[in-house]
Amino acid sequence: MAQAVRFDEYGDVDVLNVVEVPDPAPGPGEVLVAVVAAGINPGESKIRAGLLHDRWPATFPSGQGTDFAGRVAALGDGVSGIAVGDEVLGFTNNRASHATHVVVPAEQVTPKPADLSWDIAGALFVAGTTAFAAVRAVSPEAGETIAVSGASGGVGSIVVQLLRARDVTVLGIAGPAKHDWLRAHGVTPIAYGEGLAERLRTAAPDGIDAFIDTYGSGYVELALELGVKPDRINTIIDFPAVEKYGVKSEGNAAADTIDVLAELADLAAAGTLEIPIAATYPLTEVRAAYRELERDHTHGKIVLRP
Repeated sequence: MAQAVRFDEYGDVDVLNVVEVPDPAPGPGEVLVAVVAAGINPGESKIRAGLLHDRWPATFPSGQGTDFAGRVAALGDGVSGIAVGDEVLGFTNNRASHATHVVVPAEQVTPKPADLSWDIAGALFVAGTTAFAAVRAVSPEAGETIAVSGASGGVGSIVVQLLRARDVTVLGIAGPAKHDWLRAHGVTPIAYGEGLAERLRTAAPDGIDAFIDTYGSGYVELALELGVKPDRINTIIDFPAVEKYGVKSEGNAAADTIDVLAELADLAAAGTLEIPIAATYPLTEVRAAYRELERDHTHGKIVLRP
């Protein structure tokens, strides 16, 4: 029997269980992947808690997980160009990657570069494509100054690197413990908390051209206060602010293609893009993994290992 994370009602981490499920089998055009690593994401916490029910309702019993990397275990009819045993990374749209096995359409996997670690490969899709879309949404130009909230988090740490690759001056809002990492990646660290607006004005006396919010909690309002135009503000989390102020909300869904994932995987394998891994947990400790994630102080990604 395979194993998978399931929850039968909305709630805190205690509703999560690892249960035995029938061995999945691929249908026509699909592949079965034995999962080696699967990332967890803040959005999954919010879905599990019922906070996004109106936007992304759960159907019970619900699985979890989008990101994964693993080895192809079986092929459905009509699949070509992939062989059993191939190492791949990919994504599922069925909340199903937090499991020992996952079935996906063959076009939702791409070869794992040999130099890419399993943990990074398994945690790349959601954070990577979200960061890719958020950067693209604000149309960065070389020489501009762009502020990023949650700059050391799973998405923010990728955003700042993609911006620096475009010769943008990046102001990374994060706690002091993450400032050395930001500096090492060419980012100007800015401490969050009281007085933040003044610190940002001091760091950017000529103004801030765009703002990427990966954290929520009023950062859209701060960006507007600092004079950033709504069409150059992108939030991946503050959906009420999107409705109220007309700012952008491009994230994973705006760049969720296998081509974008393959491009990010190549950058990470080459060392051009660093994907920090905060911690790994066995699949059976999924509750502990989400407890750590929900403290909101992790630097980089948390990964489940089936």
